[in-house]
Amino acid sequence: MNRRDMLKIAGTAIAGASIFGTQAFAGENTKGGNNKKPKALIIGAHPDDPETGCGGTMLLLRKAGYEVVSVYMTKGEGGIQGKTHDEAAAIRVPEAINACKILDARPIFMTQIDGNTEINKARYVEMRELIASETPDIVFTHWPIDSHPDHRVCSLLVYDAWRRLGYNFELYYFEVMSGTQTQLFNPTDYVDITSVAEQKKKACLCHVSQNMEPLYDGWHIPMEQFRGLEFRCKHAEAFIHLRRSNSDIFE
Repeated sequence: MNRRDMLKIAGTAIAGASIFGTQAFAGENTKGGNNKKPKALIIGAHPDDPETGCGGTMLLLRKAGYEVVSVYMTKGEGGIQGKTHDEAAAIRVPEAINACKILDARPIFMTQIDGNTEINKARYVEMRELIASETPDIVFTHWPIDSHPDHRVCSLLVYDAWRRLGYNFELYYFEVMSGTQTQLFNPTDYVDITSVAEQKKKACLCHVSQNMEPLYDGWHIPMEQFRGLEFRCKHAEAFIHLRRSNSDIFE
């Protein structure tokens, strides 16, 4: 995918807001000069993070011809009060799988533990090898300035993989519950998700154990509407596109 020809999913670019570009939207993949289906990885710390932060864009990418993979760094082991890690995972993994069915995404569950995630040499290797094995054209993950430590861990592991793999995919950060979790998020890109907003919500509501409906109505819909106001549509998702600096040399 040409870094200068970004995917335009919906709407028209306005000042200060670049949009994903037409070449990838057409379902073309120029990496390596082949015609394989382009691929997007959405990498979240927990079940429900990819869906809430990026679910509308996931749906639009599928419509654009992408293979979409939802990667969960943990199985949500610490996410249900009164449940053991195994009991919580046994509930939350099927919820994520059901959400992926609605989003037409393939789920992958990694091996970190919710609430006890790590950054170390082995975890850097694990994330890098997973991304390398999937050969994505585009990756979405958490913004690193976030109140949740698992989100920060996920973001930094993906960033390290992007560098060590030679910047061979486009890297975007998504937001989750901005103000209470994601902090200081100033978008570079917007996607009009109005046409798929209800389908996104349906996928997110699969996470029944997380009391999702009041959370979604209280936080996620207002965030979509606010980003929509910025982008002159009803519902939008917003992203920060990280670009390699010409002076960025990995040591």
